[in-house]
Amino acid sequence: MGVCVLGSINLDNVCRVARLPAPGETLMAESFERFAGGKGANQAVAAAAWGAPTALIGAVGRDEAGDRLIAHLEKRGIDVSAVARLAEEPTGQAHICVSPAGENTIVVIGGANRAVTAAQVAQADIAGRTVFLSQLETPLDAIETLFRSSAARKGFKILNAAPAAEPARALFPFADVVVLNQGELAFYADGVRPAEGGDAIGPARRLLSRPGQTIIVTLGAAGALAVTAESHILAAAPSARVVDTTGAGDCFCGVLAAALAEGGGLAEALALANQAAALSTENPGASVPSSLRVDAQARLRAIAR
Repeated sequence: MGVCVLGSINLDNVCRVARLPAPGETLMAESFERFAGGKGANQAVAAAAWGAPTALIGAVGRDEAGDRLIAHLEKRGIDVSAVARLAEEPTGQAHICVSPAGENTIVVIGGANRAVTAAQVAQADIAGRTVFLSQLETPLDAIETLFRSSAARKGFKILNAAPAAEPARALFPFADVVVLNQGELAFYADGVRPAEGGDAIGPARRLLSRPGQTIIVTLGAAGALAVTAESHILAAAPSARVVDTTGAGDCFCGVLAAALAEGGGLAEALALANQAAALSTENPGASVPSSLRVDAQARLRAIAR
């Protein structure tokens, strides 16, 4: 039982600015902070915070940033035995600007993340894991190797198809669930960018690549939408005191994986992941509070009343 995440591990360098810069514009930052990040690490932290036994496959450099990130992951209870330490590659980094409204721009330097190999994934001890989650910040052949593994074929596979990349379409048939945001849906659905849940159903359904598959679209203020060939579920967006949206999608994916690993149904997992993602926006950086599960469940109970 538990979650296996394959993905990136980055050091996030966060600048807070009065507004996001326009092309060619230079702005003075109001503050600067560094956080643990990377889609893979963020999603693993969220799954572990939810209470799922979680393992992470990835790579960092043999540098100060790598030491810092490994210590952070171990502190959050994540099994990092399959995280490689590479002397020839630096630890990945992300440079992020955040506005007072919580909007952001992000530039990622892949570093060691781009050196994760199919052989490394094949050698990882993932026996007993039941949900397998990956994104697109590590090489696609490594992701395919994970999803084709005997353990993953017996389990449940989630692909967060981000950042959007045309070659990633080849991975869709391996996944039981594909998760995208509005921009990524527009990319994969030939430019259709939905404004509301109902507008996303058709484009999402066109991305289904095999029977039994689900496409999930996170819609920001409109909530989150799960689409199958026969039906759809729309989870309303929770209210939140937004500080920083960095990592909200990663929190959604990690909690979705953790909730499914516990044996919950898709509708319940969707609602819990939606609440958790909203909670994550109330903290700076891609941080996830240790009380994530308690807080998300309390908010759902309050809504039910």
